[in-house]
Amino acid sequence: MNHLDVISRKLPEYELDAMLITSEPGEFYALGLHGEGMAVVTPQGSHYSTDGRYIEAARTQISGAEVSLISNGKSHLSLAKDYLAKQGCLRVGFEEEYVTAGQLWRFEESLPVQLIPAQALMTSLRGSKDQEELAVMRKAQAITDAAFDEILNFIRPGRTEQEIAARLGYEMMRRGALRASFDPIVAAGPNGSRPHAVPGGRVIERGMFITMDFGCVVDGYCSDMTRTVSMGRPTDEMSLVYHTVLQAQQAGIAAARAGITGREIDAAGRAVISEAGYGEYFTHSFGHSLGLEIHEHPNASPSEEQLMPVGAVISAEPGIYLPGRFGVRIEDVLILGRHGCEDITRAPKRLISL
Repeated sequence: MNHLDVISRKLPEYELDAMLITSEPGEFYALGLHGEGMAVVTPQGSHYSTDGRYIEAARTQISGAEVSLISNGKSHLSLAKDYLAKQGCLRVGFEEEYVTAGQLWRFEESLPVQLIPAQALMTSLRGSKDQEELAVMRKAQAITDAAFDEILNFIRPGRTEQEIAARLGYEMMRRGALRASFDPIVAAGPNGSRPHAVPGGRVIERGMFITMDFGCVVDGYCSDMTRTVSMGRPTDEMSLVYHTVLQAQQAGIAAARAGITGREIDAAGRAVISEAGYGEYFTHSFGHSLGLEIHEHPNASPSEEQLMPVGAVISAEPGIYLPGRFGVRIEDVLILGRHGCEDITRAPKRLISL
């Protein structure tokens, strides 16, 4: 998976002669390689430097770029300097959201060019997934769905949150995932009122809601989902809260499409929860973009004014969190099109009682 051409075609829009790419997700997006190095993309060609740990993989996997091995006399920056000079590049973009102050100082000391913050170029490209990226994300989501189906057979009274979290990771990896896309969240009973609760030793008991938020990485791309299940029969209030969250998610999904703002998608789901009297207990955004990272841009949030592009992949995850009592979150992953969205999460959303 390689996006050197699309990056190079984007350079004139940002009045750049070249793009310097050093972040892990940026390198993978550009080159299709999990490594550590420095990529230089220009309209005339591209260059990538790496060390001995990754040079064999780079020379095998990368197409459309010169590949160089760094050594004592040839650092990433000296190789980049030579390549930029050869191409006559003066205005060079860099990923300011990933570059530290120390790295920027070294760039400025070593490269006789004008360095331009250009994260927006990469963000705009990564925000709209192509068909190859979408195929991988569907595969990752299918693995996550299968892990959820299996975990339902594992959860029972006496299990701990930590045991369930560990089993989720195992079930995803044994189905082909590279790793979890983030540390799984498993929150039982009163812990469920904390959206990002850390799994601990709390024991599953009857009468509890159990919220599980998890995902995996396949070929560099993330999946993400949340389901809340009941251990035993839920109370009437628990059922009411669950179905309010489900209705809010369905409203947001119905509104989700390219060409509208993230704020509008968020508002559609948030209105349902507010009208039910739980507005103050929905404490985060309706959703976020995901892809090479679990949180990307643009977001389905109250502050997002950017229009959603075709091919954006966003989560749909409203929640209600009653402090010290319980919480409910339901999360799917959507691919946005001009006239609606595709929900690629297949796991059931009915209220499941175990």
